[in-house]
Amino acid sequence: MTTTIADSRAAKAVLRTQRIELPSWAFGNSGTRFKVFAQKGVSRTPYEKIDDAGQVNRYTGVAPTVALHIPWDKVDDYGDLARHAAEQGVALGTINSNTFQDDDYMLGSVCHPDARVRQKAVDHLLECVDIMDATGSRDLKLWFADGTNYPGQDDIRARQDRLAEALQKVYARLGADQRMVLEYKLFEPAFYSTDVPDWGTSFAHCLALGPKAKVVVDTGHHAPGTNIEFIVASLLRADKLGGFDFNSRFYADDDLMVGAADPFQLFRIMHECVKAGALRPESGVAFMLDQCHNLEPKIPGQIRSVMNVQEATAKALIVDQKALERAQQSGDVLGANAVLMDAYNTDVRPLLQDLRVEMKLDPEPMVAFARSGYTEKVAAERVGGQQAGWGA
Repeated sequence: MTTTIADSRAAKAVLRTQRIELPSWAFGNSGTRFKVFAQKGVSRTPYEKIDDAGQVNRYTGVAPTVALHIPWDKVDDYGDLARHAAEQGVALGTINSNTFQDDDYMLGSVCHPDARVRQKAVDHLLECVDIMDATGSRDLKLWFADGTNYPGQDDIRARQDRLAEALQKVYARLGADQRMVLEYKLFEPAFYSTDVPDWGTSFAHCLALGPKAKVVVDTGHHAPGTNIEFIVASLLRADKLGGFDFNSRFYADDDLMVGAADPFQLFRIMHECVKAGALRPESGVAFMLDQCHNLEPKIPGQIRSVMNVQEATAKALIVDQKALERAQQSGDVLGANAVLMDAYNTDVRPLLQDLRVEMKLDPEPMVAFARSGYTEKVAAERVGGQQAGWGA
């Protein structure tokens, strides 16, 4: 496939406006369910997480917001945290709730059979909306670890009723320009029934709630072989795709770097987004990374992930849509597939390097960051205190 100058210009125009949100927790220590691996220089506070996120945006130019996770990123003054973020060239983004790390939630949170526990979970979600008011965040992201491990443990229908009731309470609290985005996950930690296991369950609840409720697609939350781009296309068609949590998985939810396991899948997903106009800011579709860097260094892991999304997007942008439509309309099965494969097999790295130069960025973000000395600097400065992360 030959990419014309016009194709390159059109692709660059979109890529220049692309926005990929960073997760604050990616800058903390993480690991497996057996062990968390500490690294030198890892951030200890939400402020230091923001510092690290600022480095990713400094070298990629397309990651200007940072999602917070409550209570991991709880601070006394969110206005001060926002001012600190602005000094680092970023802003505060999505607020993520946490209803899975408290002893009370052993049998669930908003779906728990005990009304006291359900109220505790709802109170936390309402607190997250209060934080959104303070930070100016648009989205409240909800993921529930609720479910059961054994047949008969609880009433499946009753749990759905409890979920719907809790969601309605939170939905009613949202401001005019705020949304809730509901994530789903095939399984884990519940092994018999999961209360929000798939996009259909999330979609049904969001449909009942109204226009400010959307579905989040985490690319690692599906059974092997699931056609995620079909889910994306269906949600876009229904105007119910709130956004993505990008990562990769080989089994279920490994939270590996996006594009690591199946870069072709990422390309196919972005192709659906391009066709539906979902890259336009007015579409409301949020693109966010949701990853834990267990082995690789945190900041380079995030930089590389942003670059992986950019590369998949660039390939999707140079698909010859007219040729694809002609082949589809004429029933040319192999011809249509070839149009997609031509775009996917195109090396778009030179195009992205040119774009970065035009944006006054280093054409090689990974090399530029390594050369900056930031890793060595924070390793020397961040000594003592409690590193951010989750225990195992």
